[in-house]
Amino acid sequence: QVDMVESGGGLVQAGGSLRLSCAASGRTFSVYAMGWFRQAPGKEREFVAAITWSGGSTYYADSLKGRFAISRDNAKNTVYLQMNSLRPEDTAVYYCAARSRSGSNYNRYNYDYWGQGTQVTVSS
Repeated sequence: QVDMVESGGGLVQAGGSLRLSCAASGRTFSVYAMGWFRQAPGKEREFVAAITWSGGSTYYADSLKGRFAISRDNAKNTVYLQMNSLRPEDTAVYYCAARSRSGSNYNRYNYDYWGQGTQVTVSS
């Protein structure tokens, strides 16, 4: 079991920045990659970014490249999502996820463990 706790969400004006954190605990040695997903009201949960735990390879949704950046601190078992130039359409609940199985980093069904989510609201 891997437990994850997100933090850092909140209300920000358009054009502003936020940094989300996700602290993992438990069987973190089994984790292959961690990712961020988001879900807006009435929409499907969508992939935002992912990072492999050992090599640090990163993956992004095409529409978010250049504005969002994922990073990790292995010593702290923590993954971060830096979000810049935020837009109202970025408003969503952001979820941290971890996976220990093989497969695509982009597919939410490949992730075994999920955090409780943190709300990000961008005002216009």
